[in-house]
Amino acid sequence: MTADPQAPIPAPRPSDPASVARRLEAVLLVVDEPQSLVSLAAAVAAPVPAVRQAIEALVADYDGKTGGPVRGFELREVGGGWRLYVREEYDDVVGDFVNTQAPSRLSQAALETLAVIAYKQPVTRGQVASIRAVNVDSVVRTLLARGLITEVFTDPDTGAIHYGTTDQLLVHLGINSLDELPHISPLLDDGADGFDGEVLK
Repeated sequence: MTADPQAPIPAPRPSDPASVARRLEAVLLVVDEPQSLVSLAAAVAAPVPAVRQAIEALVADYDGKTGGPVRGFELREVGGGWRLYVREEYDDVVGDFVNTQAPSRLSQAALETLAVIAYKQPVTRGQVASIRAVNVDSVVRTLLARGLITEVFTDPDTGAIHYGTTDQLLVHLGINSLDELPHISPLLDDGADGFDGEVLK
């Protein structure tokens, strides 16, 4: 099979450090989980060494080591991948803002996702999506912003983030511990345990 002579030839991506860094920033702004150097390199169409160099430059820039101010966010390596995070000293500011801006009621999708996390924690977004049979990325972001779930740990092999519920959820539910959550099986028509046969221990 021969190539179509009329097909447009993709324009090469600039490989200068400043251009690579700008493309990395654009990608890092929208990712929900830490990304490896290899996946970032593929995303911005740049060699891994160039991406590593750009990451180091961005970290130094955000940390105020290049003459500019320290940013309110940082680029952090977690579980073998890179992701933007709010600096710890500004967690309260962001939390207060989100709580004042967020609606008082959760959507049905958010409630269902929260229930899965509560009963299956620690659980990854992929596992939650598999149970609900829908994409849960935006819902997980909402629950994180509302302070109802938190990142418990990152799998060192896969980089997948495992989520669990927070004490704030217990306050909203008016219970002292997750042990007070109702068992799933009495709530199902067929009496099955649900969630792959598991209930909260």
